[in-house]
Amino acid sequence: MRPGAAASRGVAGSRAAGEERALTSVAAGDTYEVEQVRDLPRLWHVTLSVSGGEAPLKDVRRGLEQLAHDHPFLLTSRYANDHAEIRYWEEARDLHDAAAVALRLWGEHRQTAKLPPWEIVGLEVIDRETYHQRIAEGYGQLPAAPVGVHPF
Repeated sequence: MRPGAAASRGVAGSRAAGEERALTSVAAGDTYEVEQVRDLPRLWHVTLSVSGGEAPLKDVRRGLEQLAHDHPFLLTSRYANDHAEIRYWEEARDLHDAAAVALRLWGEHRQTAKLPPWEIVGLEVIDRETYHQRIAEGYGQLPAAPVGVHPF
Protein backbone atom coordinates (compact mmCIF):
# COMPACT_ATOMS: atom_id res chain seq x y z
CA MET A 1 0.00 0.00 0.00
CA ARG A 2 1.32 3.46 -0.81
CA PRO A 3 1.98 5.89 2.03
CA GLY A 4 -1.13 7.77 3.09
CA ALA A 5 -3.53 5.41 1.30
CA ALA A 6 -5.05 4.05 4.52
CA ALA A 7 -5.69 7.54 5.88
CA SER A 8 -7.50 8.59 2.72
CA ARG A 9 -9.98 5.77 3.24
CA GLY A 10 -10.85 6.87 6.76
CA VAL A 11 -8.52 4.39 8.48
CA ALA A 12 -6.19 5.71 11.16
CA GLY A 13 -2.86 6.54 9.58
CA SER A 14 0.29 8.48 10.24
CA ARG A 15 -1.38 11.88 9.61
CA ALA A 16 -3.66 13.77 11.95
CA ALA A 17 -7.24 14.32 10.81
CA GLY A 18 -7.42 17.15 8.28
CA GLU A 19 -3.65 17.27 7.80
CA GLU A 20 -2.67 17.69 4.15
CA ARG A 21 -0.35 15.17 2.57
CA ALA A 22 2.67 16.72 0.88
CA LEU A 23 2.78 15.88 -2.82
CA THR A 24 5.92 15.65 -4.86
CA SER A 25 6.31 15.42 -8.59
CA VAL A 26 8.90 14.18 -11.00
CA ALA A 27 9.37 16.20 -14.14
CA ALA A 28 9.17 14.36 -17.47
CA GLY A 29 12.56 12.90 -18.23
CA ASP A 30 13.69 12.84 -14.59
CA THR A 31 14.68 9.38 -13.47
CA TYR A 32 16.05 7.78 -10.38
CA GLU A 33 19.75 7.08 -10.47
CA VAL A 34 20.33 3.65 -11.92
CA GLU A 35 23.30 1.90 -13.41
CA GLN A 36 21.89 2.07 -16.95
CA VAL A 37 23.15 4.48 -19.55
CA ARG A 38 20.24 6.90 -19.97
CA ASP A 39 20.56 7.73 -23.64
CA LEU A 40 20.54 4.22 -25.09
CA PRO A 41 17.28 3.48 -26.91
CA ARG A 42 15.12 0.63 -25.63
CA LEU A 43 12.22 -1.31 -27.07
CA TRP A 44 8.73 -0.50 -25.77
CA HIS A 45 5.56 -2.47 -26.49
CA VAL A 46 2.76 -0.05 -27.33
CA THR A 47 -0.98 -0.73 -27.37
CA LEU A 48 -3.02 2.20 -28.70
CA SER A 49 -6.83 2.10 -28.47
CA VAL A 50 -9.04 4.44 -30.51
CA SER A 51 -12.79 4.78 -30.86
CA GLY A 52 -15.50 7.02 -32.23
CA GLY A 53 -18.51 7.08 -34.50
CA GLU A 54 -19.26 4.13 -36.74
CA ALA A 55 -17.36 3.84 -40.00
CA PRO A 56 -17.65 1.24 -42.79
CA LEU A 57 -15.55 -1.82 -41.91
CA LYS A 58 -13.87 -1.87 -45.33
CA ASP A 59 -12.73 1.74 -44.85
CA VAL A 60 -11.39 1.02 -41.35
CA ARG A 61 -9.49 -2.02 -42.62
CA ARG A 62 -8.06 -0.14 -45.62
CA GLY A 63 -6.93 2.73 -43.36
CA LEU A 64 -5.25 0.36 -40.89
CA GLU A 65 -3.54 -1.50 -43.72
CA GLN A 66 -2.21 1.82 -45.04
CA LEU A 67 -1.06 2.75 -41.52
CA ALA A 68 0.80 -0.58 -41.32
CA HIS A 69 2.45 0.22 -44.65
CA ASP A 70 3.40 3.74 -43.48
CA HIS A 71 4.55 2.55 -40.04
CA PRO A 72 6.40 -0.71 -40.75
CA PHE A 73 6.90 -1.66 -37.08
CA LEU A 74 3.16 -2.18 -36.65
CA LEU A 75 2.60 -5.71 -35.33
CA THR A 76 -1.13 -6.07 -35.44
CA SER A 77 -4.35 -4.11 -35.59
CA ARG A 78 -7.77 -5.28 -34.54
CA TYR A 79 -10.83 -3.32 -35.54
CA ALA A 80 -14.59 -3.00 -35.49
CA ASN A 81 -16.77 -0.33 -37.05
CA ASP A 82 -16.43 1.98 -34.01
CA HIS A 83 -13.06 1.13 -32.40
CA ALA A 84 -9.61 -0.29 -33.07
CA GLU A 85 -6.53 -1.45 -31.22
CA ILE A 86 -3.02 -1.09 -32.61
CA ARG A 87 -0.04 -2.95 -31.18
CA TYR A 88 3.59 -2.42 -32.13
CA TRP A 89 7.16 -2.08 -30.87
CA GLU A 90 8.67 1.39 -30.57
CA GLU A 91 12.36 2.13 -30.11
CA ALA A 92 12.82 5.13 -27.81
CA ARG A 93 15.11 6.49 -25.14
CA ASP A 94 12.47 6.32 -22.41
CA LEU A 95 8.78 5.79 -21.76
CA HIS A 96 8.00 9.48 -22.22
CA ASP A 97 9.41 9.45 -25.75
CA ALA A 98 7.64 6.20 -26.68
CA ALA A 99 4.32 7.50 -25.34
CA ALA A 100 4.70 10.83 -27.15
CA VAL A 101 5.24 9.05 -30.47
CA ALA A 102 2.26 6.77 -29.80
CA LEU A 103 -0.03 9.69 -28.97
CA ARG A 104 0.87 11.37 -32.27
CA LEU A 105 0.56 8.24 -34.42
CA TRP A 106 -3.20 8.32 -35.10
CA GLY A 107 -3.44 12.06 -35.72
CA GLU A 108 -0.36 12.30 -37.92
CA HIS A 109 -1.47 9.43 -40.16
CA ARG A 110 -5.20 10.18 -40.16
CA GLN A 111 -5.14 12.15 -43.43
CA THR A 112 -2.60 10.07 -45.38
CA ALA A 113 -4.04 6.69 -44.33
CA LYS A 114 -7.66 7.97 -44.45
CA LEU A 115 -8.31 6.75 -40.89
CA PRO A 116 -11.65 7.45 -39.21
CA PRO A 117 -11.85 10.65 -37.13
CA TRP A 118 -11.65 8.67 -33.88
CA GLU A 119 -10.02 9.74 -30.66
CA ILE A 120 -7.39 7.95 -28.63
CA VAL A 121 -9.11 6.36 -25.64
CA GLY A 122 -6.31 4.21 -24.26
CA LEU A 123 -2.56 3.84 -24.27
CA GLU A 124 -0.30 1.26 -22.69
CA VAL A 125 3.47 1.47 -23.03
CA ILE A 126 5.59 -1.17 -21.31
CA ASP A 127 9.23 -2.08 -21.63
CA ARG A 128 10.37 -5.27 -23.34
CA GLU A 129 11.26 -7.00 -20.07
CA THR A 130 7.81 -6.36 -18.58
CA TYR A 131 6.11 -7.55 -21.77
CA HIS A 132 8.03 -10.84 -21.77
CA GLN A 133 7.53 -11.29 -18.01
CA ARG A 134 3.75 -10.95 -18.46
CA ILE A 135 3.72 -13.51 -21.25
CA ALA A 136 5.89 -15.94 -19.25
CA GLU A 137 3.56 -15.64 -16.25
CA GLY A 138 0.53 -16.35 -18.42
CA TYR A 139 -1.21 -13.01 -18.28
CA GLY A 140 -1.29 -9.94 -20.45
CA GLN A 141 -1.81 -9.85 -24.19
CA LEU A 142 -0.36 -12.79 -26.06
CA PRO A 143 2.19 -12.08 -28.76
CA ALA A 144 0.59 -10.75 -31.91
CA ALA A 145 -0.22 -13.73 -34.06
CA PRO A 146 -1.12 -13.56 -36.80
CA VAL A 147 0.57 -10.29 -37.59
CA GLY A 148 -1.53 -7.90 -39.65
CA VAL A 149 -4.93 -6.23 -39.67
CA HIS A 150 -7.85 -8.33 -38.35
CA PRO A 151 -11.43 -7.82 -37.16
CA PHE A 152 -12.14 -8.22 -33.44
